[in-house]
Amino acid sequence: MKGEVKVRRESRGRMLSIKRIFTIIGFAILLILLSIVVFTSWYTVDESEQAVMITLGKVEEGVSEPGLHFKYPWPIQSVEILSKETFSLQFGYKESKDGEVKDFPKETKMITGDENIVLADMVVQWKITEPGKYLFNAENPEEILEDATSASLRSIIGSSTIDDALTSGKVEIEKQVQELLSTLIKNYDIGITILAVKLQDVDLPNEEVRKAFTNVTDARETMNTRKNEAMKYRNQRTEEAKGEKDAIIHAANGDKASRIEEARGDVAQFNAIYNEYVNNKDITKTRLVLETIDQVLPNAEIYIMEDDGNTMKYLPIKETTTSKTVVPEEESSSEPSEPSEPTEPTEPSDTSDSKGSETNGR
Repeated sequence: MKGEVKVRRESRGRMLSIKRIFTIIGFAILLILLSIVVFTSWYTVDESEQAVMITLGKVEEGVSEPGLHFKYPWPIQSVEILSKETFSLQFGYKESKDGEVKDFPKETKMITGDENIVLADMVVQWKITEPGKYLFNAENPEEILEDATSASLRSIIGSSTIDDALTSGKVEIEKQVQELLSTLIKNYDIGITILAVKLQDVDLPNEEVRKAFTNVTDARETMNTRKNEAMKYRNQRTEEAKGEKDAIIHAANGDKASRIEEARGDVAQFNAIYNEYVNNKDITKTRLVLETIDQVLPNAEIYIMEDDGNTMKYLPIKETTTSKTVVPEEESSSEPSEPSEPTEPTEPSDTSDSKGSETNGR
């Protein structure tokens, strides 16, 4: 009897121990579940962060408002927190926190469009604009971004000249690289936006090539200087020639106006003489002859001669004139040089008796 009682007591103790163990395990599981519910039913978003809600494996709309938010406990809903800050991709080099820079020349060595080798470093600034695509559309979006950056830079450098890459064409190269890189990232659809692209160092591979390129650059600068000086001299001479041309044109116009006015005066004078000629042809004709002789031979001694058949009689008019003008036709006859044979002066209009006039410059 005592043995049976002892066995029963041992059996009861064992059962109580098992129940107690299960009770403890149940309480532990319940505590764990309560802890999961308590710690996974809420989350916070900082001002520099953005969140993606995942419900049973499906990506919900992103959350960007800062503060405390609630959700269903895990594993029903989970949250991925991503940064909203701007990231920098350093292509061709890596800069440590203490400022030490490590170059990777194999990545940066590329060929230009005119078949020259250059080393080009670049910084790409980007940010996450679609967190769901960034998390689930690609396994490693940053690696894709780096490969796309390398492809874009090599493509643009390969279509540019070495002069553009080293000197004044950097801005245009940066613009083209950013456009091409943005297009590639948009096609990849990985939730990234390219903000800016900046070339850091574009250099030649060794010192010998640098020296040769420097000589070429100096020669080009000298050529441009000479061209500028030539253009300056050309512009100066062009302006002077234009000024001379304007002066000549102005003088020609003045001479033209003067000659026109002179011609108009001559026409007016001719018309006046012609009107007199129409009224008195003989007098005007004789007057014109005498005036012409006086103009052509201003210092000649003039004699008027008449021939009445036997004897030539002369009338010297030099002594009777006080100037070199011709004796007017209207004056009365002058006294003859020989008193024994007086003669009357011949009227200029009487061309029937006058045979002509003779001039002799002495």
